[in-house]
Amino acid sequence: MPKIIENVREQLLAEAKKQILERGYADTTMRSVASACGLGVGTVYNYFDSKEMLIATFVYEDWKKHLQEMKNLPHDDPQALLKGIFDSLRSFAGENEKLFSDVDAVKLVSVGSASRHKRLRDQIAGFIVPVCDSNFCAEFVAEALICWSMENSDFETVYPLLEKIIKT
Repeated sequence: MPKIIENVREQLLAEAKKQILERGYADTTMRSVASACGLGVGTVYNYFDSKEMLIATFVYEDWKKHLQEMKNLPHDDPQALLKGIFDSLRSFAGENEKLFSDVDAVKLVSVGSASRHKRLRDQIAGFIVPVCDSNFCAEFVAEALICWSMENSDFETVYPLLEKIIKT
């Protein structure tokens, strides 16, 4: 009789993320994830077509949590809104830092990254539009927040500049 395992998909995602953080991209394989979960590698392929899809799925699910955080920010207070977005971006980057700085993983995702980056910027800009006078301004501020959060800039240092941009 086949064994029934609860939450297989979630276990696979959690294990893949754990292995990426501990071993890096190149040393995380479908076989190693399956083995750690006590499953056959074929079972992993029932859920994910490839290692790339497995990893993209956990990154996307992490991103959706951060998008929800941004959606729940106060849109009537520009400083609180921008700080919340900045903090959420920094948190997302920190949670996935090992993956984002892995040379092998970066090579893989470089194809098509411009369109993904634009989508990311547009999602963030959508939250910023209420405090800007145009879509261009919102996109500009979103791009600045993405860059500064990835560079570990201090929000208190960058906010005065952002404030000038959103008020002009």
